[in-house]
Amino acid sequence: MAEDELAPAGDTDDELTSYLAALAPETDTETTASGTSFGSAQVYQLRLTLMDNEQLKELAGERQTSPQALATEWVMQRLQWEARQRGY
Repeated sequence: MAEDELAPAGDTDDELTSYLAALAPETDTETTASGTSFGSAQVYQLRLTLMDNEQLKELAGERQTSPQALATEWVMQRLQWEARQRGY
């Protein structure tokens, strides 16, 4: 694009602004930010060592699922086990 084709400083590209606004997520109460609510659920971050992360990915691949889904399944299983131990 030639320099003389550039919009002068201060001018806005309404089409670009509209396009970017359409791509931007709408403000909502739900979020996936760490430790905040997502509907009625809570979102947590999980930090693993490189070796543990690779093992999780490998196990998830063997089970044809995502590492996130596998970790969630394991946490839920453990919580159910803990509840049974406490008589809930």
